[in-house]
Amino acid sequence: MKGMRFETVVVGSLETNCYLVYCSKTKECVVIDPGADAEKIFRAIAESELKPVLLVNTHGHVDHIGANGDIKDRLNIPLCIHKSDSAMLESILQSALGLLLGARQSPPPDRFLEDGDVIEFGARRLDVIHTPGHSEGSISLKGDGLLISGDTLFCGGVGRTDLPGGSWEKLVDSIQKKILTLPEETIVLPGHGPSTTVGQEKNDNPFIQ
Repeated sequence: MKGMRFETVVVGSLETNCYLVYCSKTKECVVIDPGADAEKIFRAIAESELKPVLLVNTHGHVDHIGANGDIKDRLNIPLCIHKSDSAMLESILQSALGLLLGARQSPPPDRFLEDGDVIEFGARRLDVIHTPGHSEGSISLKGDGLLISGDTLFCGGVGRTDLPGGSWEKLVDSIQKKILTLPEETIVLPGHGPSTTVGQEKNDNPFIQ
């Protein structure tokens, strides 16, 4: 992973993986998918002496955006999401799940991310890959042998497609054409559950054989 490192903070009752991806040289950090438990995330940032510069949502479902407001209030860093999922930020408290998870209203995005965009922090970078299917605006983030896949691809599974904006055809197309074409040693960091590799999923994942 060269100069890129990450910390995983498991948050909320749905055990979402919030990732703190950072440059080992400068400690500049991208906070990815703060779904809940903002104080737990703040503690992890402090313990590793990280310097957050950007907040990114891989998609707009409440278990990935529930602590956006707390993060913005405390750290005052730009919030980024794909435009196709941006409306979900406005409706977070309208869902029963949002209330159950104790989510706060999310602030609006400061930047829309599109396929091919580059996120820079310290001496490192993450490339944005639009991977629709789980939601229309789902993205994955690639850099230094890592892929943060959101809820597109899991270890031994794939994201559900029965929610608004979901599409099984688009999900399979995203995985086959944009993820499984990466080097097999690429480490996949999913939105829930353990990490995996592109090679492992290509060989063993029953949903994409």
